[in-house]
Amino acid sequence: MSAGNKVKVAIIGSGNIGTDLMIKIIRTSDVLEMGAMVGIDANSDGLARAERMGVPITHEGIEGLLQLPGFDDIQIVFDATSAGAHQHHNEVLQAKGKQVIDLTPAALGPYVVPVVNIEQHLDAGNVNMVTCGGQATIPMVAAVSRVAEVHYAEIIASVSSKSAGPGTRANIDEFTQTTAKAIEEVGGAAKGKAIIVLNPAEPPMIMRDTVLVLSESADEAEIEQSIEKMVAEVQAYVPGYRLKQTVQFEHVSDENPLLIPGYGDFSGLKSSVFLEVEGAAHYLPAYAGNLDIMTSAALGTAEQIAQRKFINQAA
Repeated sequence: MSAGNKVKVAIIGSGNIGTDLMIKIIRTSDVLEMGAMVGIDANSDGLARAERMGVPITHEGIEGLLQLPGFDDIQIVFDATSAGAHQHHNEVLQAKGKQVIDLTPAALGPYVVPVVNIEQHLDAGNVNMVTCGGQATIPMVAAVSRVAEVHYAEIIASVSSKSAGPGTRANIDEFTQTTAKAIEEVGGAAKGKAIIVLNPAEPPMIMRDTVLVLSESADEAEIEQSIEKMVAEVQAYVPGYRLKQTVQFEHVSDENPLLIPGYGDFSGLKSSVFLEVEGAAHYLPAYAGNLDIMTSAALGTAEQIAQRKFINQAA
């Protein structure tokens, strides 16, 4: 552990997500300290920025990270590359005893959405941050789930195409599959579905999410209060997270049920939640709230794990 009881971390992936995360750590974290920025493109802006900010760098991927003089002092490694690359990275890092925070959709470790289930996974050696759409929408599914049994939840994440870099585009299939599974495992829905829309509009649109939740009939005011409480909890680490309008409710009768493909007939309460996420603009434009919520969630998760595993144990 470095001076001042900060925990040293490395980031693999010098693209948009990795660079934004690095700047958040440097500017805002009282717990974490940058120990290395890792990429595979020697000319990437992320590596150039890291070097200017005094962070050790390598453009030789994880093999280069292992060779850096300060590698042994690094305790947490963020992987902001791709689902395909993460399996190899994780094998290498677990063998070296490093805590891994996975920002890809690989989902080798348990899904973590900080406001919903961080306490259950503070001791896991690898935790998965689901996806940007999952971080934005799963809290809303969980908010309904703690009031009424949720049979089905569907999320539609709409983001500016300018905020979707090569890594995001290469992982579209994994995005939908991972998000849908996490809607079920973390959000509490019996069945989940996820859709992502890359919108080429100019000027670029802010991230917007639609969350449709089909549940047992319940008190609407109680569900609305649960959602508003969850929104406030997410805003603690993503200030630009907000409801776009009030929650919409619709009662579906047994006589006129909804036919949900892959689920069947549904009757009960339909809750529709409309969100938008504005980024903090640490590195990326404010419209890239989809990336901001991902890096903010990863930062918050890493800080809590660092406190639990490294700082408290060393005290």
